[in-house]
Amino acid sequence: MDYTRTARWMSVFAIVLLGIGIGAGAYTLVYARGASYLLDDPQVCVNCHVMREQFDGWEKSSHHAVATCNDCHVAHGPISKWLTKAENGFHHSVAFTFQNFHEPIQIRESSSLLLQSNCVRCHADITDAITWNHPKTRDRCVRCHDAVGHGPSR
Repeated sequence: MDYTRTARWMSVFAIVLLGIGIGAGAYTLVYARGASYLLDDPQVCVNCHVMREQFDGWEKSSHHAVATCNDCHVAHGPISKWLTKAENGFHHSVAFTFQNFHEPIQIRESSSLLLQSNCVRCHADITDAITWNHPKTRDRCVRCHDAVGHGPSR
């Protein structure tokens, strides 16, 4: 058995597989407008048709003039922002590739906690007075203020 020839074919096979993987990844990145997710443009959120209702609601909401999707749905630290975007991007990619998401779309628990944290951060002048005695309150701002970020539901 010629080990040099076998090793050469194995190398060619590995390079071909790597090329296919890179090509498929690049195609998917272009097709899904992947680079747009690095921006802060709310239009990015409607790259997926299931987000149209949330986007339309945001345009009608009181937050439209003062907050983008990232202001509420992404962490604000320099590293945590990109980790959140990567985590959400991964989950969205898997969900939309395999079509295994709930319709209407629902927020994950970890994203809901982040949303709550951002409500409290932006509105600290109000929330400090409410939560000072109950720092670990389980209630979410959006439980009562559900139309604030995405406008009237109907």
